[in-house]
Amino acid sequence: MAGSRRAGGDVATPEGFTLYCFAQSGNCYKPALALQLAGADWTPRFVDYFKGETRAPAYREINAMGEAPVLEHRGLRLAQSGVILDYLAETLGRFGPRDVGERREILRWLLWDNHKLTSYTATYRFLRTFTKEPDEAVMKFLRARVETAWSVLDAHLSERQYVVGERLTIADLSLCGYLFWPDEIGVDLDAYPSMRTWLDRIRAEPRWVHPYELMPGHPLSGAA
Repeated sequence: MAGSRRAGGDVATPEGFTLYCFAQSGNCYKPALALQLAGADWTPRFVDYFKGETRAPAYREINAMGEAPVLEHRGLRLAQSGVILDYLAETLGRFGPRDVGERREILRWLLWDNHKLTSYTATYRFLRTFTKEPDEAVMKFLRARVETAWSVLDAHLSERQYVVGERLTIADLSLCGYLFWPDEIGVDLDAYPSMRTWLDRIRAEPRWVHPYELMPGHPLSGAA
């Protein structure tokens, strides 16, 4: 499935979306999952991150920040997963806020995710899974931070089914981005029962697909 155009289902768009992405990135998975669940017409454009594409001058012309994801749609080019999710919610008419209060609450969780949950979880997973000899002191530091973030999210979800409101929003799609790799992260989800149930709820969405199946680049070239 990864790497092929997906025909629209619920959402009719006059022009398809192009998402620069790669399978190992939870930040790329966030908008990819939004597009997938909405049944939008989109094309993944593989970014060869592990061979240095994002550092190449040609890619810096696409995104001066040298990061993925990047979304192209109707002449727009957007970077940063939170910005892309906000645009998709508005454009697709799905997963967005219903009022000003919900918009602020969604924004609050998007900012917290990028600062606390994704930042530490993504770095910890990268060192644990994709490097050979991570520094033990660094890993211990990061582990403490990720467990704190997971506990905050788990406590929040103990009283509700979704992060904001009573339905799936881009807050959920942002926060779950790196959490469907429990083995690579090294987390026992039984220790975070509310978070586990919430992830199961997202996984039960009709069009849900695991990131390694949804985006191109898995397995890594040369991997055993």
